[in-house]
Amino acid sequence: MFHFMRPLYLFCCGFLSTVEHGFPHQPSALAFDPKLQLMAIGTKSGAIKVYGAPGVEFTGLHRDTSAVTQIVFLPGQGRLLSLLDDNTIHLWELVAGRSVLLTLPPFSPPPPPILLPSATRVTVLLLLRSCDLLCIGTEGGGVYFLELPSLTLKDNQTLLQDQITQSLPDDYRCGKSLGPVESLQEHPQQSGKVLIGYSRGLVVLWDLSARQADQLFLGKQQLESLVWERSASLFVSSHNDGGYSVWPVTSGNTYSHQPASSTIPYGPFPCKAINKILWRTTQTGSPVLLYSGGMPRASYGDRHCLTIQKDKDHVTLDFTSRVIDFFTVHSIEQDKEFDDPSALVVLLEEELVVIDLQTPGWPSLPTPYLAPLHSSAITCSCHISSVPPKLWERLANAGKSWPICGGKNLAPPPKQQELLLTGHEDGTVRFWDASGVALTPLYKLSTANVFHTDCDPSDDSQDPSNDPDMQQEEEWPPFRKVGCFDPYSDDPRLGIQKISLCKYSNKLVVAGTAGQVIVLGLSDERSDHLVDVSVVDLLQDREGFTWKGHDRLEPRLKPAPFPPGFQPLVLVQCLPPASVTAVALHAEWNLIAFGTSHGFGLFDYHRRNAVCTLHPNDSLAMEGPLSRVKSLKKSLRQSFRRIRKSRVSGKKRTISTPTSKVMQEEVAPVQRRIEPRSADDSLSGVVRCLCFADTFLRDSTHHGPTLWAGTNSGSVYAYALEVPGIGSGRACERGGASESSVCVEAVLGKEIQLMHRAPVVSICVLDGRGKPLPDPYEAAQDLAIAPEMTNAHSVLIASEEQLKVFSLPKVSAKTKFKLTAHEGCRVRKVALVVFSSTAQEDYSEHTLVCLTNLGDMHLFNIPGLRPQVRYDCIRKEDISGIASCVFTKNGQGFYLISPSEYERFSLSAKVLTEPLCSVTHSHSVSDCQGHSLY
Repeated sequence: MFHFMRPLYLFCCGFLSTVEHGFPHQPSALAFDPKLQLMAIGTKSGAIKVYGAPGVEFTGLHRDTSAVTQIVFLPGQGRLLSLLDDNTIHLWELVAGRSVLLTLPPFSPPPPPILLPSATRVTVLLLLRSCDLLCIGTEGGGVYFLELPSLTLKDNQTLLQDQITQSLPDDYRCGKSLGPVESLQEHPQQSGKVLIGYSRGLVVLWDLSARQADQLFLGKQQLESLVWERSASLFVSSHNDGGYSVWPVTSGNTYSHQPASSTIPYGPFPCKAINKILWRTTQTGSPVLLYSGGMPRASYGDRHCLTIQKDKDHVTLDFTSRVIDFFTVHSIEQDKEFDDPSALVVLLEEELVVIDLQTPGWPSLPTPYLAPLHSSAITCSCHISSVPPKLWERLANAGKSWPICGGKNLAPPPKQQELLLTGHEDGTVRFWDASGVALTPLYKLSTANVFHTDCDPSDDSQDPSNDPDMQQEEEWPPFRKVGCFDPYSDDPRLGIQKISLCKYSNKLVVAGTAGQVIVLGLSDERSDHLVDVSVVDLLQDREGFTWKGHDRLEPRLKPAPFPPGFQPLVLVQCLPPASVTAVALHAEWNLIAFGTSHGFGLFDYHRRNAVCTLHPNDSLAMEGPLSRVKSLKKSLRQSFRRIRKSRVSGKKRTISTPTSKVMQEEVAPVQRRIEPRSADDSLSGVVRCLCFADTFLRDSTHHGPTLWAGTNSGSVYAYALEVPGIGSGRACERGGASESSVCVEAVLGKEIQLMHRAPVVSICVLDGRGKPLPDPYEAAQDLAIAPEMTNAHSVLIASEEQLKVFSLPKVSAKTKFKLTAHEGCRVRKVALVVFSSTAQEDYSEHTLVCLTNLGDMHLFNIPGLRPQVRYDCIRKEDISGIASCVFTKNGQGFYLISPSEYERFSLSAKVLTEPLCSVTHSHSVSDCQGHSLY
C-alpha cells in the first residue's frame, strides 16, 4: 500500500506492465483472420500478438522460447494454431482478457503439445475450411492429419510419399525422392481436395475422402509455393529459378506434363527464388499478381522486394529488411465472383507495410500502430502529458483508413492527450500519440536540412537522372522504395541527444551529437528561410587545447525549405562540437540553457543574443546580498574555467573559497556509507542536468529567475538571472524597444560541492508547500496552482548515490537519504510524479521516483524523502532498458524492451493504459482487460 502517512485507503500503487508499444522484435510468422479482421504476428522469442482495430490487442507467450514458425487462424472462432521451431503445435483461444492455451476439458490442465516423430519435421500447415482437420506437411514428404480441437493424430489418414510415387510415370520417378512438402492448398470450390506441392516440383491434387490423386502436375523445377485462382480453373506455382508457372486444372486428365505458361519476370539472367506468390482476381478481368523475391542474382540479389503486377502496371516494392510473409485483404464471400483485393499487408523483419491496392499508384497506408520506433536508432525520448487541444490538432493527422479493423475497443476516450517524443540517430524527432494502447505516429521532424551533409541531394533540378518519372520508365526492375526503416544514418553527428518542448508556447529545443542546439517554432505554413546561427566557443581562451573529435555540422548559408510543422528559428553551435548532455527551456523567459562536457551556456532566443558561457570562477563574495551583476557577454571569454580544467588538464579540483557550501556526510545507522569518488575523473566537467526556477537565491525576500546546473563531479551551480521584463518573479509583457536592446545577465549565486563527488542526476526547486514549481505558463494561464511564494523554498538535489533537500536561500541541508554504494546501487533516473487518490477524487500527492542501475524503483515522499515502497522492475542486465526509461507525470512510464518496442508500465493503481476490448466470434465472446502472459 502507498499511503504517504495518510490513511491506507487513500492511495494504492504497484508496478504493473500494462502494454507493449511498437514493432515486435524479430518477427517470424504472420496470419490473418478475414472473418474477424484480426492479424497475428509470432516472434522468435515465442510470443504471439494479435491485433485488430486500434486499441484491440491480445498477447500470449509460449512456455518455451522457441521461435514461432507458422500461425493459422481458425476463421471466425477467435482461435489460432501456432507451430514452433521445436516441432510442437499449440492451440490458442482469445478468452478472459488474455490469449491463453486452450484447456480441454474446461478448467483441466492443458493437454501436452503434439510432438511429431523426430524424423518428420513440420514444414507447412493447412487448416481445412471445415476447421476440424489440420493438414501437416513434413520434411520427409509425408502429410499427417490432426483432428481439432482435440489435437489428436488421425493415423488412418496419413499420406506418405510412397503412395504418391506409385502413381507416377516411370520416366518421372527415376528413383528420386519427391523432397519435403513445400505447400498445401485446399480447393476453393470442392472441400476435401488439397493441392500438395513437393520440393522437387511435383504437384498432386489429392482427394481426402477417396484417398486418391485426382491429377498430377509433373513440374521439374524446384517448387517454392502454390496458390489457387478463385474459380479453381487454374493454380500458380513459384520456383527457385525466379519464375512462376500457370497450370490449368481439368477433369479427366490424370497427368499434366507442362504448364500453360511459364515466366521468369526478371530474367533472362539467373534470378533468386520467388518465395511466395498470390493470384487475386478483379472485376476488370485482369488478375493482380503479387510475389516476393525473384530478383536478378548478380545485380539485385541483396534486395528485399515484393512485386505487384496488374496489366501494364508493374511495381517492385523495395524494402530495407527481409520479407517475412504477406497477405491481401480481399472478399472471401462464396457468392462473390472476384477477390477484389483492397490492401496488401507485408510483414518485414523490421516493420509492417500496408499498400492500398484500390488507389491508383498503390500508395502506402500510414499505420495507427506497429510503427517501427527504431526506423532510425532511438537516442533519447521525452513524454508530454496533458497536451493542449490546439497543439494536438495541429500535430494530429485525421482521416486515416486501416484495413485490419477487427474487434471493438471498449476503452473510454483518454482523459488527456499524451505525446511521446523520440529522438533518433538520423537527426529526426518523431511525435507519437501515447494517449492509449495504440502508439500512433503523428508527425516526424527532420533537422538534417538545417545543415550541409555529405549526402545532400544534387541541386541540379535539370539533370534528367533526378527525375523520378524518367527513372520509372528507364529502370528495370521498376523499384519503389517503401517503408521507413532506415538503420543507416547519413551522418552520425545529426543524432538527437536531448529534447525539450513547451506545450503552451509551441517552442521546441533539440540538441545533438555535434554540439548543435536548435530552437524551433510551430507553423502551419511551408516556409523558405535562412536559420539564424550563433556560435559559441566554450574554450576559446584556452591555449594549447586541441579538439580531436568530429567536426561540427556546417549550417546552410542559403534559405532552405521547411514543411509545415516545427520549423527552426535559430541554431546555437557549441565549440568544441561535443555532444550536448543537458538542455533546459523556459519559454516564458525566452531562454534556453545547454551543457556539454566543456561547460554550459545560456541563450536568449527572443533577442537572438549570442550564447554566453557561465563559469563559477567569477563568483563574488556571497556573505551579503548579491550586488554585482556580470554581463554574460563578458563571461563568454572566461568560459567556465574550473570545469574546463578538470576536463582538459585533469588537475584535482579544490574549492577553498568561503562562499562554497560543502555537504558533510554523516552516516545514519540504517544507511551504508557512500564511497568517495576521485576528483581526477576526466569526465568530471560533464554537465548532467539544468533547470530554470523562479525562486529565492539572493535573499529570503526577493525571488526571481535562476538557473541551476549539476555536473558529473557532484558540483551544483546556481545563477541569479536578470531577465529584461521579468521583475519580482513575475512575467511581464515583452517586446518594448528599450527591452529589446538589453541583454540577459547572470551572477553565480550559490555553489554546492557534494563531498563524495557523485554525479548530479536531477535538480528540482520546491515551493513553500514542498511542491515542484509549475511549468512555464501553467500558473499564468490558470492551468496549475500558483506556487507558494510566501514560505521558504527548498531545492531537491539527486545524485547517483543520494537524495538531499536544501533550504533556500541559505542552502542549508534539511534532509537526505543515502542509497548504498556497497551493493553497486546508482541512481539512473529521477522523476517527480503525481499520484492521485483512489478513494478521494480531488486529492493527490507528489512523489519522488528513482530508477537505479539494478533496475529497481524506489518511491519517496517529498520533501521529507521518507522511503515508501520499492519494486523490482527491469532486469539489471538490461542496460538499454534502464537507460531508455522515461516517466510520465501521472505515474506511468516507458522503457525499451527491444530496439523496436517500448514496455509501458504504471506505478499508480488509478492511472492505467491497457487494452480494454472485445472480439465477438462464433465460438464465444472474448473480452480483454489488459494482456497477460501464459
